[in-house]
Amino acid sequence: MAATREKISPFELSMRMLKDELFKKDPVMLGVIVAVAVVLITIVIYKLLSRGRGGRNSVLLVGLSGAGKTLLFSRLMYNKDAVTFTSTKENAGSHMTLSKKVVNLVDIPGNIRQRQQYLDQYITQARGLVFVIDSAAFQKEVKEVAEYLYNILSNATFYKMSPKLLIMCNKQDITLSKSAQVIKTQLEKEMNTVRKTKAAALGSTDDSSSSSEIFLGKKDKPFEFSHLSKFKVEFVECSTKPEADEDEPEIGPLQEWLASRL
Repeated sequence: MAATREKISPFELSMRMLKDELFKKDPVMLGVIVAVAVVLITIVIYKLLSRGRGGRNSVLLVGLSGAGKTLLFSRLMYNKDAVTFTSTKENAGSHMTLSKKVVNLVDIPGNIRQRQQYLDQYITQARGLVFVIDSAAFQKEVKEVAEYLYNILSNATFYKMSPKLLIMCNKQDITLSKSAQVIKTQLEKEMNTVRKTKAAALGSTDDSSSSSEIFLGKKDKPFEFSHLSKFKVEFVECSTKPEADEDEPEIGPLQEWLASRL
């Protein structure tokens, strides 16, 4: 009776050939195998890291109405001015940074009735957040700016995600605009006041454990951005409007941040 021929699948055949080559200790073949293994491991690691980020590839533009977010969005997306008005919905689109990274820009409406709704919608996708401030109107808006920024930073979801954070001091083309250093100093003082107010309100409730807010900074010291261990907060001065028709808008510091920090 004739012997039954063993059936071997292509995969098994390839593995046997691989074993044979390994046993021969062929330097060339071993080099090829190592190179292939490195490529496969790199692909697996990349996929695992991408999955760990949960698809976080958005940069949120936030701030009060009139800060210049929509014009900034238009500058970054289309390199041109836009007829701006108080946004009632988000603007979103893909932007290629100077380092050739593609990010999803999202312009969050600044009006108080809708900004939290859209922020909640996009916060889990945020890889970075640009808080835009009107440097010319900052003196009269500092309280609202501080409260809005504090609410974002102390939000439990935002705190957990810990996206990169940039404070963009916009409208530096206006003569009476405040510098980034002045804005930072005044903002820290006002956010310290906001923190005290919130802590007092929380202490007056029966169940303080129900709060979803995080205490920002050090409890025994006045608030400072440098005390935020989860965030590295950076400040830059920019202008989305050129000083003259033939000039270019000054958004270089923002573009460099988008290219190097994300």
